[in-house]
Amino acid sequence: MTGHSEIDCPGPCQVKVCGLTVADEALGCVELGADAIGLVFYPPSPRFITAVAAREIGASLPPGVRKVGVFVDAPFLEIMKMAQFCGLDFVQLHGGEPPSMVEALESAGISVIKALFSERKPLLSEAQNYRASAFLVESGAGPIPGGAGIGWEWRAGAALAGEKPCILAGGLTPQNVSEAIGQFEPVAVDVSSGVESAPGRKDMEKVRAFIEAVRNSKQRSAPGRIFQ
Repeated sequence: MTGHSEIDCPGPCQVKVCGLTVADEALGCVELGADAIGLVFYPPSPRFITAVAAREIGASLPPGVRKVGVFVDAPFLEIMKMAQFCGLDFVQLHGGEPPSMVEALESAGISVIKALFSERKPLLSEAQNYRASAFLVESGAGPIPGGAGIGWEWRAGAALAGEKPCILAGGLTPQNVSEAIGQFEPVAVDVSSGVESAPGRKDMEKVRAFIEAVRNSKQRSAPGRIFQ
């Protein structure tokens, strides 16, 4: 596990591919240029993965690739146990977790990505309440947290992206990610359903097209790095 992460190095917008369930596909995403992979530990999700499977996927990845565990309103001790067992580099809190949870995890040496939403709490305007390493921003309009493939008005979060390290998510695809990056100016983008053949199964050609679109996108200023 890593400690608190800072943005301090200019470079291209980073890519996190979330909801991996198969080691070969996780490795394939990395070989195509993904900087981080997301492992979902939320049982109602169709992309849910067991601790043992997540640990096997993590062990198959080369050094330098960041492993992000996604949790929704899970207890502190459960998150800590999973982070240690699976060797997670980041914990993504995708529910209504209070600022105290973020502070407790960061104090324990775990870098936290806190999800904020445009259509449900915690809202984008609540970012100042959280001492997280980074924020993942999406609409929050889906029936279950994350991976709903629902787009939103990306420009609405641009002010926050100018103040905090932000990962843009929500309805991103190879076709629209370049436009989304131009409107939001994120440090990283997060994709799940937009590069899938089925929930939890990634289509490598879609992943390739997505990452190429990210690399070819234009931003007004060089973004920093979250996953390092």
